[in-house]
Amino acid sequence: MSADAPARPGHAGTAPLIRIRSLRKAYRRGDMDIPVLENIQLDVWPGEFVALMGPSGSGKSTLLNLIAGIDQPSGGTIEIGGVDIATLSEGQLADWRAANVGFIFQFYNLLPVLTAFENVELPLLLTDLSPRERAQRVQALLATVGLADRADHRPNELSGGQQQRVAIARALVTDPRLIVADEPTGDLDRSTGEEVLHLMDRLVRELGKTIVMVTHDPKAAARAHRLVHLEKGVLVDELPA
Repeated sequence: MSADAPARPGHAGTAPLIRIRSLRKAYRRGDMDIPVLENIQLDVWPGEFVALMGPSGSGKSTLLNLIAGIDQPSGGTIEIGGVDIATLSEGQLADWRAANVGFIFQFYNLLPVLTAFENVELPLLLTDLSPRERAQRVQALLATVGLADRADHRPNELSGGQQQRVAIARALVTDPRLIVADEPTGDLDRSTGEEVLHLMDRLVRELGKTIVMVTHDPKAAARAHRLVHLEKGVLVDELPA
């Protein structure tokens, strides 16, 4: 475990936040089913930081998308906070994602015409919060990620690391239980990537967030509590980071 990584949470008396059983995913191609994931069994505990690793085509991004409710499985169960999201309709799943999941992407996915403040505020426009409440929450999160003085800057006026920190603030703004991160340092240089990973450590330590991260980078994975390794759609190993 990295010296900078938070201690893995204790499990005594707690239930997993994520409980996956007999999970399958296949895609239809013509008359054939192409299997991507087979018989995945996985628990992720509240306040845990888990890294999904494996070669290209191993199914790790598919698994992340299933956990995030972006895609739906071909079989099995995915219980998150006691809700089997595999049974939800598309509309119910959209509502569930908005309330429970924050997303961090490799390429930030910020809207170029909006300021940092407006990009972070965007998910809150679908809530019942007043403009004043929205502004207070956005300002607090920009301060948390060290960008209080960049609120009025658009993405092209920010460095890659600053854009990723805006994206992290946006992921947190609805106070989700779960953060999913897809190669969050993949487009950053080593030093900037370390800053982003340190910030993700803080989300676990100080805010108690649960993070599931896909990465190819062993140094990024070393920040996690646990490594989950996939090969050809099968979970082949789980190790402390």
